[in-house]
Amino acid sequence: MRADFSPPEMPEGAEALRGEVRAFLADALRDVPLSERALSWDACNPDFSRRMGEAGYIGLGFPEEYGGGGRSQLERFVVLEECLAAGAPTGFHWFADRQSGPLILRYGSEELKRRIIPHICRGELCFCIGMSEPDSGSDLASLRTRATRTASGWRVNGTKIWTTNAHRAHYMIALFRTGEGQRRNEGLSQFLVDLRNTPGIRIAPIRDIAGREHFNEVHFEDALLAEDALIGVENEGWKQVTEELALERSGPERYLSCQALFNEMLLVLGEREAGGSAAAAVGRIVAQLGALRAMSLSVAAMLESGESPALEAAMVKDMGTRFEQSLPRLAQEIVDLPPDGGEEAHPYQQALHLMTVLAPSFSLRGGSGEILRGIIARGLGLR
Repeated sequence: MRADFSPPEMPEGAEALRGEVRAFLADALRDVPLSERALSWDACNPDFSRRMGEAGYIGLGFPEEYGGGGRSQLERFVVLEECLAAGAPTGFHWFADRQSGPLILRYGSEELKRRIIPHICRGELCFCIGMSEPDSGSDLASLRTRATRTASGWRVNGTKIWTTNAHRAHYMIALFRTGEGQRRNEGLSQFLVDLRNTPGIRIAPIRDIAGREHFNEVHFEDALLAEDALIGVENEGWKQVTEELALERSGPERYLSCQALFNEMLLVLGEREAGGSAAAAVGRIVAQLGALRAMSLSVAAMLESGESPALEAAMVKDMGTRFEQSLPRLAQEIVDLPPDGGEEAHPYQQALHLMTVLAPSFSLRGGSGEILRGIIARGLGLR
């Protein structure tokens, strides 16, 4: 088997859409400081998400009958690119738009689609993803949180960890163990958990190295879920979650997390009349960006055609993460301005400080490099 990357032709109207989104973002982000834009899709701003929803930029690829835009994955890709390039604080709606909404559309009941999807499209709902568990690392198949059938639904006990935005989310899409099997990835099911109206759920923040509290531990202590909280087929959750992870791993956020910093670096270089060595270094970065963009676009085209490109998505995630983790170090080599988080520092230095501190964690989200390389090796028939 081999990975297949074939960059597609962009649909007619994609560049016009790009211009519309740029104009929208220029207005909406006029007063947002670089320190917030540097966080980009990791920063939450509910008011901004509602503006995105009003403009029709959330759920762009969802069916129109559920409030979506009815447009292609490639046009959605254009919106994502522009948001990331501008450093838009999209974290409030990001997971719902990227993977929770598509999962519900693919496996949810008709009632669930009509109840949830329109609110996602309006930027009103925040979702979090309940996959990682204590002592499991990135080994998703080893999860132990169990949902047990009751007379009226499901009783859940266990703990999820590293759950981004659980403290502000309305819903979690969670993977629980519901049965047994000969293999560890058997007997798993996905559930929609109403975090704000389910007794028996306790959310505790985890402070990261930058002092932020966006990660959480989520404890389920005899939490009762309704029968219809199950999404898709009982005990078939591994197949569903693998498809969901392809959505999580392949997008432009996997190589553009430091784009606001890179853009600011170009402005600083312009002010300093940088020499040929800086231009060459920037050229190498842009060349890598171009290759990763072509790979990510080809995955978007596969998703548009109904494929589930788990192998290609893992390659984009692994290569993209290593690229974006390298950018803060390259920035320090190219521009003679050290990282500085002080209030009096140049905005570029503040952003560089923030990205230098946060970049090591980029490899945790969406699967560690070791897990991804295992997927790639199996996909290529090497193990």
